[in-house]
Amino acid sequence: MTNNPGTELRLVVENTASRLATISDETSQKVRVEGEWSAKQVLGHLIDSAVNNHQRFVRAQFSDDLVFDGYQQEEWIRVQRYDEAAWADLINLWRAYNLHLAHVIEHIPDDALTRQRAAHSLDTIAWRPGPADQPATLLYLVKDYLAHLREHLRQLFAAAS
Repeated sequence: MTNNPGTELRLVVENTASRLATISDETSQKVRVEGEWSAKQVLGHLIDSAVNNHQRFVRAQFSDDLVFDGYQQEEWIRVQRYDEAAWADLINLWRAYNLHLAHVIEHIPDDALTRQRAAHSLDTIAWRPGPADQPATLLYLVKDYLAHLREHLRQLFAAAS
């Protein structure tokens, strides 16, 4: 497949990791607006998203459906205490995990990426929900992951400015 989304993910990660490293640990903990996440919490959320989507991307390759559980994002952030972790450690974990996801995505066969699946939960778990009454593809889920990642990186850099 040309323009593999795994290659796109790899480029986003490599281009972003050094930019993340320019943010100080102190700045990464600040919350600009009450009720919003700090940069550390946003990056932690992106790590959680990578973890949850990793198993989806793998399982979808040997399954006839795209039915996956969601996860409790706020609770994951709270119990993992991302604000108490070192910023550099979070960057390294986020980078390494997403580079592995890029590798996984780059090696998904085209037929697994584009196969239409009538049974799916993308209407409830996707960042940009797909219609429940229409078939969905793994490619849609992968592209949704990338769009979600980009949006949260935008928020992270806004929170750290």
